[in-house]
Amino acid sequence: MIEEQLVARGITDQRVLEAMRTVPRHLFVEDAIQAHAYGDFPLPIGSGQTISQPYIVALMTLVLHLTGSEKVLEIGTGSGYHAAILSRLCQKVYTVERLDALVSRARKVFDRLRYHNIISRIDDGTVGWPSEAPFDSIIVTAGGPRIPEPLIAQLADPGRLVMPVGGQDVQELQVVDKRDGGITVTTIEQVRFVDLIGAHGWPN
Repeated sequence: MIEEQLVARGITDQRVLEAMRTVPRHLFVEDAIQAHAYGDFPLPIGSGQTISQPYIVALMTLVLHLTGSEKVLEIGTGSGYHAAILSRLCQKVYTVERLDALVSRARKVFDRLRYHNIISRIDDGTVGWPSEAPFDSIIVTAGGPRIPEPLIAQLADPGRLVMPVGGQDVQELQVVDKRDGGITVTTIEQVRFVDLIGAHGWPN
């Protein structure tokens, strides 16, 4: 996975590679598909959701430029795998998921691995986590029609946000840089994610 899927596509940051190497991806999927956990494709995790392919997880993590001291907000806990990767690279991860079954399962894996710097919550992720804002970085692991205003408001200055933005079939992975009161948006790749459901996303 590391050499063929990540390094070969330009993911060379050693901290990101080490996190991807050490977090056991197979523990975040059902037993029946664990043999496919390290393949170059997304996998179903139930409730109509997926765990992203390793390359996309690495790419979205890479563009946040984490150094280890950050407070990160993740929207869309899903399997918990991406939160686990982030937890190896920053000080604390706050992760929000609207489906309680997914949060419950992810929490058990976090506890098993002793990843104690991940705090989870069941809520509408499109409104963020106001009581814990601001966040140095925000990552949204579902595609929406636009970047939710509450998330931009909760992003620290300077801060960085990454999110798939577009239609329900295909999106562009956008990186938002917030600095000195200004916002810069860069598009880095075409992607396909599950829908971001919520008050500032797609209707349920």
